[in-house]
Amino acid sequence: MDDHDTLNRFEFEHLPIRGEIVKLEASLREISSRHEYPPVVQNLLGELMVATSLLSATIKFEESLIIQLQGDGPVSMVVVECTRQFALRGLAHWSGDITQKKLPELIGEGRLVITVDPGSKTNRYQGIAQLEGDSIAEVIENYLARSEQLRTHLWIAVNNLTAAGMLLQKIPDENDIEFEDEIDDTWERVEILGTTIKNDELLELPVKKILRRLFHQDDIRLYEPEPVSFRCSCSRDRVREVLRALGHKEVSSILSERETVGVNCEFCNLHYEFDRVDAEQIFTSDFPPDVPATRH
Repeated sequence: MDDHDTLNRFEFEHLPIRGEIVKLEASLREISSRHEYPPVVQNLLGELMVATSLLSATIKFEESLIIQLQGDGPVSMVVVECTRQFALRGLAHWSGDITQKKLPELIGEGRLVITVDPGSKTNRYQGIAQLEGDSIAEVIENYLARSEQLRTHLWIAVNNLTAAGMLLQKIPDENDIEFEDEIDDTWERVEILGTTIKNDELLELPVKKILRRLFHQDDIRLYEPEPVSFRCSCSRDRVREVLRALGHKEVSSILSERETVGVNCEFCNLHYEFDRVDAEQIFTSDFPPDVPATRH
């Protein structure tokens, strides 16, 4: 399998350290093509797609992981959702001419919101923190260190419509307390080796070559690559559910002013139209159960 649009997990055979490398091309191109993003915003969205993919491989969840940056800067929101099957969708909201390049200048005063959706609204977990760091990688690292006590290092590179990233994470183990100093020294050694990776190497080199280049002295177990793709979870049936929740009175009011009710999916830009007959069927009968999301 080609390295592009794959996530590759690996572990150090004799060390409590795990990692992932992800490379995005077609999936990033698909998401970016849905809106006319300025280059800086497009790169920011690519960085968050990489970070969300990498984090999804370290967290157990049934439905989806959503990472969102919100602020009062020229880029008011960037959000990416990743399912357990590594299906991605994302979008960004911005205003004006974007000339800034650093994250604090783009987002302004803002916050990081990480939502783990297990498929049940009652058990949804959400972590919220102030933005700390000059890049998305630093923001995620600081969040994990403070909120989850996980020592993690991320490297992210974006070039036009290609994005790649690497994650290293120290595996927590309460039984290793007596060897903590030795493990810390090992982690620092591996982390320092990781910092020698260059952006063009991360973007262009095959995964196996990256691992040999960085950690040739260690025994690495590389697992089978997992495909990453763009897929929006919107569907006509889900829009019907939204209209039903809106209520018959409100939908009828809209139809009294126009011939149809139109709904746009912000993520994939797909447009759904409902006329009077369609709308009445929503409230007079049970429509068929939702079908799997259409791939765009």
